[in-house]
Amino acid sequence: MYSKSTAVVSVFPAAGRILLLAFFLLHGVAKADELTLSISLGLSPQQAAQAYQPIVNYLSEATGQPIRLQTSLNALTHWQLMRRQDYDLVLDGPAFTAYRAAKMDYTVIGKLPDVLSFTLVAHADQMLFESDELIGRTVASQPSPSLGALRLAQLYPNPMRQPDLIQRDTHAAAGRAVVEGNAVGAMIPSPLVASFPDLVPIYISEQAPAPGFSTSPRVSPEVRQRLRQALLDAPNNEAGRAMLEALNVPEFEAANNATYLGLETMLEGLWGY
Repeated sequence: MYSKSTAVVSVFPAAGRILLLAFFLLHGVAKADELTLSISLGLSPQQAAQAYQPIVNYLSEATGQPIRLQTSLNALTHWQLMRRQDYDLVLDGPAFTAYRAAKMDYTVIGKLPDVLSFTLVAHADQMLFESDELIGRTVASQPSPSLGALRLAQLYPNPMRQPDLIQRDTHAAAGRAVVEGNAVGAMIPSPLVASFPDLVPIYISEQAPAPGFSTSPRVSPEVRQRLRQALLDAPNNEAGRAMLEALNVPEFEAANNATYLGLETMLEGLWGY
């Protein structure tokens, strides 16, 4: 059965060290004058590198600040590296954003538009209508501490009455697991449901602010303000509009630490909280 605490504790510290070593071998060490930007939104490292390079290019050009994109192997690697404060600028989910603001002195400088929810889905052929019908059955999700896994833990708080979690590295892979018959259900971001016409919603989670940008306390107030202004001004200049189109978002919204206040409690019980 799925448990949000044991899902993380069981892989550390040995596996955590292996993941960290692999990360550094793949990515090397940042130069002294450049910022590291981490984006953890449910894509594989290869997908993230391709999808988010436009924002790296835009922010570097708009601020005059060299920026290097860092990607993580999965949510567990991201959690460990984040706690080491290895990131100068981060775009990721509301729980992680709140955690950094509350516990690591990061500053929120903007966010993706709108709000974010997760949907528990099953194949239409299964004729499932209630979340309780998935207790004891396989449900695919990114591993804890991804937001999808955290939402599953909230939905099934009783450790004796939980689905059997099938881990997938990306949200899309979780959805495909249901389509391909490798899982009965999946917890995926609500906007992704439209990509799977054979899947039907069973439960929609509470909404939270969309993923936010936050900066490390190492980033100077001057650079932080340039980054914030570049994000908010993106719709008003040609380079910014091209970047937004590449990311398929209309704009970035103003946000601050209060926007995510309290959401860090979703991570309680995880190793290192």
